[in-house]
Amino acid sequence: MINFYDHKTILITGAASGIGKRFAEKVAAIADVKLILWDRNPEDLREIRDQLQSLAEVHISGVDVTDREAIQFEADHYIKEQLVPNIIVNCAGIVVGKMFHEHSFSEIEKSVQINTIGSMWVARAFLHEMIDRGTGQIVNLASASGYIGNPRMSVYAASKWAVIGWSESLRLEMEKLKTGVGVTTVIPSYIKTGMFDGVKAPFLVPLLETDQIVDLMLQGIAKQKRTIRAPFLVKFVPLLKALLPYKLFDWVAGNLLGVYKSMDSFKGRKAKSKN
Repeated sequence: MINFYDHKTILITGAASGIGKRFAEKVAAIADVKLILWDRNPEDLREIRDQLQSLAEVHISGVDVTDREAIQFEADHYIKEQLVPNIIVNCAGIVVGKMFHEHSFSEIEKSVQINTIGSMWVARAFLHEMIDRGTGQIVNLASASGYIGNPRMSVYAASKWAVIGWSESLRLEMEKLKTGVGVTTVIPSYIKTGMFDGVKAPFLVPLLETDQIVDLMLQGIAKQKRTIRAPFLVKFVPLLKALLPYKLFDWVAGNLLGVYKSMDSFKGRKAKSKN
């Protein structure tokens, strides 16, 4: 696995916290890499750069993935500097955690922009260069909610369903055109990153530690897997939905596993104090 990452340039969005940050820390510790870290919180990125600069060459940019012009500007800069990523890891994401009718229009727009469209824009900004080079890996963080609806997650689930559909279609396109560019879709259940503070783990679907999913990502990307799914039961959700009548599936998910009540006590990540 270590040899796979050596001498690769890796772009990570949402790199100031959660999965993005931990992925940067772990890959820098095991391989000789160049890291391009993007996040809308440049102060946090500077701290991470200072933390990792003894392990890796680190480039940071305060990029909001909802800003198409900023994405293209930064992409053009790195392309000019011959730093086209070998691996793009799209980790930027948000969750509102309300019933759909309680969402504001701006919350709906922002969720889809960050969780779905932002990942598309980041991949698109570098894709021509990756195709011309004949190698690359695009890694998109989806969610088990892209398989199954859930109260208080309607917009989040919609955005992650879109990520799964886009990732699958993009993978097929790249294979059909024989570009050498692969696509990996990461499909986890709830993760203890702070973004889902307060959720109640469904029965047989334990909350994942950040290190657990990052380790699976490091292994799966190195093996160029199409999908990385965790915990184990997530792998069976599409099959269960296909086999069971919808009322029975809802009973199993809602009453037996408790999935539909998992967001009832949701709090989410606390905003940082500006003091």
